[in-house]
Amino acid sequence: MNRPDRPRPGATRPGARPGPRSGSLPGHDDHRRTFPALEPLAGEEAAATWWGNAWVDALEDMALDRARLSRGRAYARGGNVASITVTPGRVMAYVQGSRPRPYRTEIRLHTLSDDDWDDFLAAAAARPDHIAALLDKDVPHGLAAAVDLLPAPGDLIPDCSCPDDGYPCKHVAALCYQTARLLDEDPFVLFLMRGMGEREILAALARRNATRSAAERSVTAGAAPLATVLARDAVTAQVRPALPPPLRAPHRAGRPPSYPDAPGAPDPLALDLLAGEAAARAHTLLTTGRDPVAQLTQWQDAVRLAAAHPGSGLTASTRALYRDLAAASGRTSIDLSRAVAAWRQGGLAALAVLEEPWDPPAGPFDRARPALIAADFPPFRPWRNQLSTLPQPSAGGAPMLQLRFGRDGLWYGYESDPDREDWWPRGTPDTDPVGALTTLVGG
Repeated sequence: MNRPDRPRPGATRPGARPGPRSGSLPGHDDHRRTFPALEPLAGEEAAATWWGNAWVDALEDMALDRARLSRGRAYARGGNVASITVTPGRVMAYVQGSRPRPYRTEIRLHTLSDDDWDDFLAAAAARPDHIAALLDKDVPHGLAAAVDLLPAPGDLIPDCSCPDDGYPCKHVAALCYQTARLLDEDPFVLFLMRGMGEREILAALARRNATRSAAERSVTAGAAPLATVLARDAVTAQVRPALPPPLRAPHRAGRPPSYPDAPGAPDPLALDLLAGEAAARAHTLLTTGRDPVAQLTQWQDAVRLAAAHPGSGLTASTRALYRDLAAASGRTSIDLSRAVAAWRQGGLAALAVLEEPWDPPAGPFDRARPALIAADFPPFRPWRNQLSTLPQPSAGGAPMLQLRFGRDGLWYGYESDPDREDWWPRGTPDTDPVGALTTLVGG
């Protein structure tokens, strides 16, 4: 029996190739779909689309035993997985193992909340190309990022009636690989897993699209005509008339188009991120006359981009983004991850605290150590703007603590594994060193 409380190490997903088309059996309702057993698959690849590979990545990231994954892949290729039933939050099938009686195998994952579905439908209805992509059984990267649609490491919860205590067992792995082939053919299977059926989604999008079109027609009908100048008058007049007033700036930056995920093409996620950033900067410059990131160095801008993107370098796509941003800045992915933690702690000022030791004047820094001792914290050793705890033999593996005093007058908390001096930003900055350390220990 699989146990969902085991640790889940990471894994790397190889390339993929499409499987045969599958269809649901007659008579299914919108919240329950049953797919007949897929034909045996020749070759190693289990998925062709980027969302199918994300599903496989979630499986392989939680696996403790690579050999069980290999046997599960062999079961999937050999046709050992019977018909697959998908309902909200659950995928179930009977998988034939080494014994005569097949095992009941299932994978569970949480469904999206009403607010999450509202965000997803709003993002899809806002762009006609997103609706067209969904109708064509495609999922744009930008639409999937609107909510936590794709499974992250730890989202998939396996269960099987077999006696194998592997995490996951080979029967669950076989079901996962076959499910990836279903997702390739119809991404609405993934939406159903998250709680909403195909007909329900399309009906909601149709309603939103009709409402949006009616509102746009109402605004267009009531808008005043733009001021114009005849070309003849502009050329022949001795004193040319004044130009029409400039158009008003839009209320928000435009959305970038959907980029293809094609062999040899740039990474769609990176293109979407850079295009969105360029649009936001252009809109800010147009409306305020200033560029909010013009003064940043290449490294600072790379940290800002990585910190603004969801995923924190955990998924395959964000790991690639972290790797590329770090390489372009001449740093490592670990350097970038540590800098992102600092940026999320306090922006540019916190990044400076991470990277720039300095000698503070006498005053708040000198008063910090007596205040910490009075609050019953362990002794701290000073070095420049840093106060670090000494290794405590009786601490029982507790992390080492550090406070750094910033040029902005705030104290920033850091932690390190015992006896390692590998400091990572943690907690919330505070003007009081005791408050900053209390927040760090309490978090």
